[in-house]
Amino acid sequence: MSATRRCSRTACPRPAAATLTYVQADSTVVIGPLASRAEPGAHDLCRDHAERFTPPLSWHVIRLGAGEAPPQRSRDDLLAIADAVREAARPAPAPPEQPPASPGTGTRRGHLRVLPTGGEE
Repeated sequence: MSATRRCSRTACPRPAAATLTYVQADSTVVIGPLASRAEPGAHDLCRDHAERFTPPLSWHVIRLGAGEAPPQRSRDDLLAIADAVREAARPAPAPPEQPPASPGTGTRRGHLRVLPTGGEE
């Protein structure tokens, strides 16, 4: 068995050079460097097929170069991430106290109603 992965296109014998993934909910296709291993839902493409790929109408294509360095994070970016993590870790505030319901009317909770127990309706 060959260690070289092949292009996912039918009948293309060339070695894979890029990996295509997509996010259907965002109508976005990402073509980047060849992934370190084959993943379900990702498609390996040879250089020619990766360069000539055209997305469906109204979809966006993001092409990541193989030699590009990842973007540098500034101090402001890191502080914003730390603030977001702190905010997510805070406990949610307690809901305000509900006034007692008059007998027979029940307590309303969103779209549900809690009826008092007992034989009265």
